[in-house]
Amino acid sequence: MAFSNSSSGDSAPMADMNVTPLVDVMLVLLIIFMVTAPIASYPIDINLPQPTNNPPPDTEPPPPISLRIDASGMVTWDNSPTPMGQLEQVMRQVVQRDPTNQPQLQIDVNPDAQYEVLAKVLAYAKNADMQKIGFVQDTP
Repeated sequence: MAFSNSSSGDSAPMADMNVTPLVDVMLVLLIIFMVTAPIASYPIDINLPQPTNNPPPDTEPPPPISLRIDASGMVTWDNSPTPMGQLEQVMRQVVQRDPTNQPQLQIDVNPDAQYEVLAKVLAYAKNADMQKIGFVQDTP
């Protein structure tokens, strides 16, 4: 039963709605949806690697290749100057020797070199399918 407000002077009862049953029903519905939602989800197919009895052979990686770009845009491949036109062909030859055991290409760029030269070298490496590319950073 509702109480009357004595300060307003009229003796009309308060007509507030009891929301407790509504909250109870909403909580039950929330729990039902939380329980049934994972059941309605779709499975995702994943190709996991399968175990094998024979491990891959241990092969020692080849020595890394040093590629240096100086401030004038000159590219040196293992301390020998190489023209930009022949760089992709040289990279392809290195990859074709052993595609599964490639040497790491260590790129050392002069801070004053143009970005365009580095972008071309990276594009050549991608086109030659070189997988191991690293950058050399000189610490002061």
